[in-house]
Formats: sequence, structure tokens, C-alpha cells
Amino acid sequence: MRLLSVKNLGKAFQSFHSEWQRFARWFGIPMKPTEEYWALRHISFDAQAGEAIGIVGQNGAGKSTLLKLIAGTLHPTEGQVRTDGRIAAILELGMGFDSELTGRQNVSQAAGLMGFRSGQVRRILPEIEAFAEIDDYFDEPLRTYSSGMQARIAFAVATVSRPEILIVDEALSVGDAAFQRKCFRRIKDYQRKGTTLLFVSHDIETVKKLCDKALFIDKGQLMSFGTAKIVCDDYEKYLFGGKNGDSSVNGMTSPEGGTPAPAVYDPGLETKSGLYYGDGRATITEVWLENESGHKVNVIPSGEKFSIHYIVEVHRSLEDSIFAIMVKTREGVAVYGTDTTRVSCALNKINARSRVQVSFVLNNHLAPGVYYLNCGVRDDTQQEKVFLCRGVDVCIFKVVASSTSTALTGLVELDTEIHVRENPNADQ
Repeated sequence: MRLLSVKNLGKAFQSFHSEWQRFARWFGIPMKPTEEYWALRHISFDAQAGEAIGIVGQNGAGKSTLLKLIAGTLHPTEGQVRTDGRIAAILELGMGFDSELTGRQNVSQAAGLMGFRSGQVRRILPEIEAFAEIDDYFDEPLRTYSSGMQARIAFAVATVSRPEILIVDEALSVGDAAFQRKCFRRIKDYQRKGTTLLFVSHDIETVKKLCDKALFIDKGQLMSFGTAKIVCDDYEKYLFGGKNGDSSVNGMTSPEGGTPAPAVYDPGLETKSGLYYGDGRATITEVWLENESGHKVNVIPSGEKFSIHYIVEVHRSLEDSIFAIMVKTREGVAVYGTDTTRVSCALNKINARSRVQVSFVLNNHLAPGVYYLNCGVRDDTQQEKVFLCRGVDVCIFKVVASSTSTALTGLVELDTEIHVRENPNADQ
């Protein structure tokens, strides 16, 4: 089902000798502008229900103008936009918010503008407050908020009910890692229910992982539209293939700036959005990571071993239980998962009211980046696998560049060696 159709869309910004001439044009009186700048022109594409479409391009390419035209906050100079259903847009942090009002007051006002009645606003306010997770700041003036707190409020209110079309323009890039993961989970859930996502980001890898298709826009023109990986590859070739004097490929650093860092614990990576579920026979009560020295960490240099630990409280006696972990990216892509069926581990009967510590020791071949952890205890003896308890996104950790790191991008550290020889056949 098609939810969005864009046909020959264009937007021109015009200047006139006087405001009277601009005013006259509103009444159909022909007035020639002194200047005319086309920010966008000849853009056409369709989006189906449940599709995620990434929009890539350099600053000033016209990405935000396109989103504003689709959202209806700008009117096109030519062409048309057809949408089916409600649109929720997060275009600019603080747009439509009053810095002197509290978060609660801004949310009430924004929800009213979205069409919610006063009774509905009262019902959804606790849900928005819980999702935003800014605690007492919810009743403080918006001018006291950080950009990340504004992002939390903006996303929470825009997505409190599922829109048919969700537009996100870089707003999530300022949020902390835990909240970003929480947002991506909601986005994925809405997509499964049929929401179309339009997502602008300068993070090419995120676009590849999150989106089905992508548009590449340059200087207001549509350069390519199609499968996300192919379009993103085209964009990267444009950026780093010598066609763009703004390219900084020779000055690239590692994702963490190339500075080796010791293993540490960063309280900013703690998550409040972990989910637990299961049939109640066991409960996971603690999850943590340690370095090789046995210190609790969540910031780990690439190449250094680390271990994942969790405590399981057993409520009913267990036999042949399976213990598992999974490491994922911020977008939910599984990087690595294993369990005690794949790794040799002596498992005995576990008595009721026991407390069990499960530990996985891993060689760290992850590239620098932020990762999320799932863990669980399972019963595979039935026809279908059943989780006694499963934790989703219960721990966040960051891999940082070490002195031996070679990865500039991607998910794995392949410990590369490079050999360059001049005139390789000269000695033959």
C-alpha cells in the first residue's frame, strides 16, 4: 500500500524589490522576482507502507527542504506531494516549543496541535513523561534542557501514537546511546505495523542498516533512488572519489578519534530501557561486564578480552537449561550470539531457590562503536523454545580504538596489515 507519492517536486525561494511586489503575487498579480534560488527541483519517488527510506546528501543539498515539503510546513513551488494518513515529523530540535514553558506544558501544547483533545492529552502525558525519562526536568522550563533532553521530549510526543508516516531529520543524533536504542525499537515496532519512515542522517552505516531504500540528493537534484546499500555506495563514491573538494577522506580518524583509551566504566552508558520477559521459572537480576583484570567496565579498547556476566535467580528446579547472550548494534542488527549448546559447558540440575552466575569470556574483535546486550535462560526440551527469562538491551557498552586498531568503519576488527611496494616486478 502506497502511503507517500512525490511527483516532480520543486521549491524556489524568491526575492523581490519590495514586500508590496511579494504581496501582489499572493493575489495573482504577475511580478518578476529579482532573484530565484531553487533549493529542490524534479524530485519524484514513492514510499510503501512499512518501508524505511533514508535521505543522504551534504549540508545544503535540500534534504530538510524535502522533508518540510512532505510534512506540509513548506508549500511547493511546483509538483505535488500526496500522503495517506497522519504524519509525525521531528525536523528541528525545539521547533514549535516555547523555551519559557516547562516540558509538560510544551508537550500538552504540542499534543493539542496534533489533534488530541484535552482528555486525551491528560491520558497520554504519563506515557510521554515515562518514555522521555527526564525525571524532574519535565516540570522545568525548556531553556534549562540540553539538546539531548529536547530530543527526548520531541520524539516522545511525536510518536506517542503510531503515525502512518514518521519523519526524522538528524534529531536522534544528539540523544544518548540508550535513548537512541529505545527510539529505534519504537521505530521498528511501528514499521512492522505499517508506518513508513523517512530518515535523514549523515551516518551512512546507520542508513544502510535501518533503511530499505535511499535517496541521494545533491544541490537540490535527485542523483539516485533505490536499494539503500547501492545508493549509499554511490554517495560515498561521490564524497570520496575525488569529485568533491570538500572531502576529508585523507583526514579521517577512527570512530573514537583514534586516541587509545583505557577500560573504564561510564555511568552515561547505563540503560533504563531494558526489557525482561519469560515464563517466571527464573529471573535475571544483574548484568555486567568485566575486563581481564576483573574490573567492572562498559568502555573496552578494541582487541582486549572482556567477559559478560549475569545472575539468574531460579524459582523452580531446572534441568538442561540453556544460557545465551547476543551482541547487537544500536539499530538492532545482531553482531554475535551464542549459548551453552554451542560452547562446551557442564550443566547440572539447578535446584529451586538457587542463585546462578553465568559468565561468557569473549575475544574482542568488535570495531569501535556502541553495542547492546541481550541475555537469557531458555528451555529447549519442549516442541518450541521457551524463555524462562530473557533480557533485551539490558546492558550498553562502547568499544573504543586501541593502539592496534585498524578499523575505520564497520562492525569488526580484522587486524589488517598493509604492504605497499613500488615497482613490484623490478627484481624479476
